[in-house]
Amino acid sequence: MKIVFSKKFDKLFLKQSPKIKDEFYKRLELFKKDRRNKLLNVHRLKSKMKGKYSMNVSGDVGAIYEIIDREIYFFLLIGSHSELYD
Repeated sequence: MKIVFSKKFDKLFLKQSPKIKDEFYKRLELFKKDRRNKLLNVHRLKSKMKGKYSMNVSGDVGAIYEIIDREIYFFLLIGSHSELYD
């Protein structure tokens, strides 16, 4: 499994609080071990985000990614629900 981050993700990640950054790293480790863990609440997105997936980071904060070639996970965005979907 290869994890890749978009430039947009990197910019948004830098704006997150230290607590959210720490939670993301913890969830990413869990994601690498077991993408289906219920804590992550991974699910497919619909509408304009069709083909992408969402992963829970902490509370209202999530990360959006897409799967490329079954082994590359490309993280696109991170933020609150309203930041990601409005």
